[in-house]
Amino acid sequence: MSNLIAIRESAVSGGDYSPAKEKASNRGVYIGRSTLLHRRFRLLIGGAKYKLLLLFCFLTSLYSLSSRLSCLMGWNPHYPSSVSSPSRGGYTVLINTWKRNTLLKQSVSHYASCGGTDAIHVVWSESNPPSQELRAYLKNVVLKKSQTAHKPNFRFDLNEEDNLNNRFKPIEDLRTDAIFSVDDDVIVPCRTLDFAFTVWQTAPRTMVGFVPRMHWLNEERNGLAYYGYGGWWSVWWTGTYSMVLSKAAFFHKKYLDLYTSKMPSSIHDYVSNERNCEDIAMSLLVTNASGAPPIWVKGKIYEIGSSGISSLKGHSYARNKCLNDFVSLYGAMPLISTNMKALDARHVWFW
Repeated sequence: MSNLIAIRESAVSGGDYSPAKEKASNRGVYIGRSTLLHRRFRLLIGGAKYKLLLLFCFLTSLYSLSSRLSCLMGWNPHYPSSVSSPSRGGYTVLINTWKRNTLLKQSVSHYASCGGTDAIHVVWSESNPPSQELRAYLKNVVLKKSQTAHKPNFRFDLNEEDNLNNRFKPIEDLRTDAIFSVDDDVIVPCRTLDFAFTVWQTAPRTMVGFVPRMHWLNEERNGLAYYGYGGWWSVWWTGTYSMVLSKAAFFHKKYLDLYTSKMPSSIHDYVSNERNCEDIAMSLLVTNASGAPPIWVKGKIYEIGSSGISSLKGHSYARNKCLNDFVSLYGAMPLISTNMKALDARHVWFW
């Protein structure tokens, strides 16, 4: 129709216009109607292609958004892992558990599916050893869930007494330098775990983890410094941290030996008696030995169990006391504050 209007306008604006010529032009329109319909059809098809392209782009964006939202709303255990254990060295997953076999099964199943997992060790400190049924189930899960030809080694590390220091005992025959220490109720998606592992490879002397905490100087009395222990909201408010908790953190295997053999026995006794603060003790140990602050990796993790001791009344007071007592035993404050944060820019909206 636009072509027809253009033809008529040019005819009207010309000097040779006459009613007879207009009638002749109209007759020509009817004669060329098939050509005009063909052109309209082509325009329609072209418009449809354009609309389909827009629809495809919209659906693609919607799918991407839904994928991001699913990651925000819940854990996707089947997301593929990008780290290959044989070629990248891999890591040993060290799971601390206590009478939560259901959570342990979920945890072992998940970490067996991560491509960087070279071995899985379960720190077992219950009075009764794990049942044969549990052993068989977990070994079968590791073989079934592993996504690589290299199947992770699986083993229980048995202890005769219930002691939080058990989670940092040295492990014989380790094939990796990297230890990923994790509680049985904490799930870190494989892709996020792989990224944290690559961060740790750039700084293997320090701790790299997902749960930051901080300390600050409260006051000085009689020449002695007293420190406060800050949880997540303190980190969020100040943008500063000085610890990453061992409930989800990478560190070098040498720190297992240092914790067990070199750290003052008074700290071992303190952790054993108070049944708390082994994670603070490890943070102090690593920073004291490395002279470097930890690295916080920003990534979504999932706590699949019920509330732990951090939700109990008096938890903040106990953590403050642990921190100051440990500093007193060290004779100095070894923790180093930092504002750095590692994140994977490929999977964030703004960076």
